[in-house]
Formats: sequence, structure tokens, C-alpha cells
Amino acid sequence: MNDPLKIGSFSFDSRLFVGTGKYADVAQTEAALVESGAQVVTVALRRVDLSDRGEGSMMRLVTSGRWTVLPNTAGCHTADEAIRTLRLARELGIADLVKLEVIGDPRTLYPDNEQTLEAAKVLIKEGFTVLPYCMDDPVLCRKLEDVGCAAVMPLAAPIGSGLGIRNPYNLRIILEQAKVPVIVDAGVGTASDAAVAMELGCDGLLMNTAIAEAKDPIRMARAMRMATAAGRDAFLAGRMPKRLHASASSPETGLI
Repeated sequence: MNDPLKIGSFSFDSRLFVGTGKYADVAQTEAALVESGAQVVTVALRRVDLSDRGEGSMMRLVTSGRWTVLPNTAGCHTADEAIRTLRLARELGIADLVKLEVIGDPRTLYPDNEQTLEAAKVLIKEGFTVLPYCMDDPVLCRKLEDVGCAAVMPLAAPIGSGLGIRNPYNLRIILEQAKVPVIVDAGVGTASDAAVAMELGCDGLLMNTAIAEAKDPIRMARAMRMATAAGRDAFLAGRMPKRLHASASSPETGLI
């Protein structure tokens, strides 16, 4: 189907974005990325050596031209830290499509709403295409959209928890009001979680731990690719209405 995901000036056929952390090695990372079918891969700028482009390095892999790189600010706890980190990424020639992440609590890894909004305003003025990781808060998502974010990325559950979609009702409100893509970021644990998010109408998914910490990351990457596509198809198809009682599959008129 011709059903691209459009974010700012970018367009992608795959609606699954994949992270590059927590894998056993670079070779396993590469195999998982390929099997996922993702066109966008995200890299934590503060957790890799950005200058190492040598054979077998993570930066050599992700800057090979096979993917659009989505640099992220994981590990940043203030707006200033996040802004400086992404300015550095721009100087190194990494794409201006960025994932803004400002952590407010080190235990839950919940984002800091105020600092995220402040950083987004600055980065958008500087020409970045900003995708902010945020709480599943409809008011905050509306404010992020209003300041110019190209998409919003509410969590489904805490980062790395694998708990799945904890509050589908908030996601539905966010989806109802949003005029930019809504990408679920964090909390997906398995393929059924991915399908549920897409069936709700989410425009895409970003995940890392669910694939990297699976017993077989390569097989899980493939499962996530298929679940994302199936969930999107089901959303576009429109599910049948739920009914309290049975409804016969065969017509009851003209029985022999």
C-alpha cells in the first residue's frame, strides 16, 4: 500500500523506528535493524563515541546511509544539556531530525515536561525537526504541537518496562486532537503491544528494549515489523463493532 508516514519534510514507508542500544554487539544490532525493516534508527548521542567511524563501530553502522539517523538526548536532565547535545550532532553532520528526551526522574525515567517544552521551543527556532519524548498527557502534547514539534512521542509505559499500553484512553484523546503524527515511544514489550498501539490509530512506534532484550532479538525484530504493519492495516480497515450477543455469520433468510 502507498501509506507513507510523513514527519515534517521526511517521509518513510516503515512506521517502526528502532533503537541501537542494549544489543550483544554491533553485528547483532545490524541484524536486528535489517530484520525490523525500520528506515529510522535512533542513537543516544551521550552513550556512543560520535567520532569513532572505524570498522565495526556503532557510528560507522548507523551512518552508512542505509537508515535515517534519529539522534536522541537520552541521559540529559535539563533543557540546556539537550540543546547543547543536539547542536553537537548537527555540527557532526547528523540529520536535523531529532528525538528530544529530557529526563525528570532517574528511577522511572519519566520525562520533565517543563524542560522538554523549553528545549523544544529553542530547537525549533534553530531549524531542527523535533520529535519530543513525553508523558501521555493530552495537554502537554497539544502544547508541544503548538510550539512547532513535527510529531509527539508519548510513552505507553516507563522506558524499558515492557508493560505495554497502560493507558489507551489518554492515547485516544491525544490521537483525537493531534494534527501531527503520534508515535508511541517506550513501554512496548511484545508484538501484541505493537499491534494494539497501531490499531488505536498511532502513526508509528519507537522501541529498543523489547527487541534487544528478547531471547532472540532477530526474530523479535521481525515480529515487531509484522505486528506494526498488521496493526496499521487493521486500523485502516476499521474493526467490526463489538456486540453483547452473537451475530450469525451466515444469512438466516432463505434457509433450506
